[in-house]
Amino acid sequence: MTDEAHFPAEPPCAQASPRLPRAFGDPRRPQGPGGAPRPRPQDAFGLTGREAGGRGLITLNRRADFLAANSGSRAPAPGFVLLVRTRDDGSDAIRVGYTVTRKIGGAVVRNRMKRRFRALAAEILPTEGVPGADHVLIGRAGGIERPFSDLRRELSKALSRIRSGAVADNRSPRPRTKAGPR
Repeated sequence: MTDEAHFPAEPPCAQASPRLPRAFGDPRRPQGPGGAPRPRPQDAFGLTGREAGGRGLITLNRRADFLAANSGSRAPAPGFVLLVRTRDDGSDAIRVGYTVTRKIGGAVVRNRMKRRFRALAAEILPTEGVPGADHVLIGRAGGIERPFSDLRRELSKALSRIRSGAVADNRSPRPRTKAGPR
C-alpha cells in the first residue's frame, strides 16, 4: 500500500466542459418546427381558492369587508361573537370571515380556533345563513375549550336570533372621550 502516496493530485489530461452547447437564437421562443404552446386559461377553475370547501361560501379577506360587517347585527355567544351585515349588491352569495385576536392565545391556539370556525361555517351557514350577507365569526377566550356540539348549537341559535330581528341592527359606535389627566 505504499504506492498510493505516489498518485498525482491532478488529472492526467484536460477534460471537456460538462456543459453542452446551445443553439443560437431567441431563448424565449421554441427552436423546433412546432409552434408556441397554446394559451392556457388564466382563471383557476375548480380549485378551492376563495371558496370555503366548495359549498358556496366565499371567504372574506379584505379589511374593509370586516370593518363593514362591524356595522351590522351582532349576536354574542359564549364561544364567539357573530356579526352579520347584508350587502345589498344583488348577489345571494354567503361570505364568511374569521377573526381570532392574540388575546386568545398563541398562533397554534388561534389557528385551531379558526379551523373549528371554518368547519362550523361550512356545516351550518349554507343552510341557515343569511343569503346575500357577510358573516364574521370573532373568537372569544372560552371558545377553544367548548365542545364542537355546543358551538354548533350556539351558531344556529345566533343565526335564528339575527333572522328574527331579536338583535339590534347598525350599532352606533360609542362616543370616544379623550383620556387624559384632569
